[in-house]
Amino acid sequence: MELQSLTKQLTEITKKAGAFIRQESLSFSREQIEYKDFNNLVSYVDKEAEKQLVEDLHKLLPEAGFITEEGTTGLQADRSGLNWIIDPLDGTANFIHKLPVFSVSVGLADGKNPLAGVIYDINRDECYHAWAGGGAFCNQDRIRVSPATRLQESMVATGFPYARFDKIDRYLQILASLMQKTHGLRRMGSAAIDLAFVACGRFEAFYEFNLNSWDMAAGVLLVREAGGIVTDFHGGDEYLFRGDVIAGCGMQPELLALIEEYWNRADG
Repeated sequence: MELQSLTKQLTEITKKAGAFIRQESLSFSREQIEYKDFNNLVSYVDKEAEKQLVEDLHKLLPEAGFITEEGTTGLQADRSGLNWIIDPLDGTANFIHKLPVFSVSVGLADGKNPLAGVIYDINRDECYHAWAGGGAFCNQDRIRVSPATRLQESMVATGFPYARFDKIDRYLQILASLMQKTHGLRRMGSAAIDLAFVACGRFEAFYEFNLNSWDMAAGVLLVREAGGIVTDFHGGDEYLFRGDVIAGCGMQPELLALIEEYWNRADG
């Protein structure tokens, strides 16, 4: 397939879903919230946006399967194959609370290897896109990760656990250490936007555990194509389906070493 042309079409499909979400945000009320499980929110907006994306992406690339957050396709995907990996509304809790930090994230991956990705930051009208070997862009502009090489000159983004708290002590130890060794920590509430901001140099790094593939499929490709480094918490490349990821610029190895130090300790 010709990835540059496919990515151009993918940006239009993703922005179309974003326009739907933006319009619905004007009249959405909290009475329309559903709970998938503890602290895991969803709305008709997530579901409808996903249906639109699946329909359009199937037309674009009929041979690809789907891995989606809301499961509207009802299909089981083969993770080792070619798949669209979709988060129709990354930052649902922000959307529900009318905090303007949410996005659409769509990636195309062959197994664990992302080939193309688009993140549309709806409220800023910033469309981040990348394809394997083609670089990373925000709207029409080429983007690069920050030139920072040291943790002490970095701003780092993360996400807070909202369901699994079995490793909370290790997580808090990492937070405490980074509070003392960086310019600051930020928690935006949309992993896709966090990764896009790493790719364009607004953050030096992002790390989180217990993510899903749809949270990061597009974003990790953006960071890599923008000149960054992406690993799991053990320095490997199993992040997409294992769920722990560290993405950053030249200071990423220093952040990885810090996280490994605490993550491999026993709690208590």
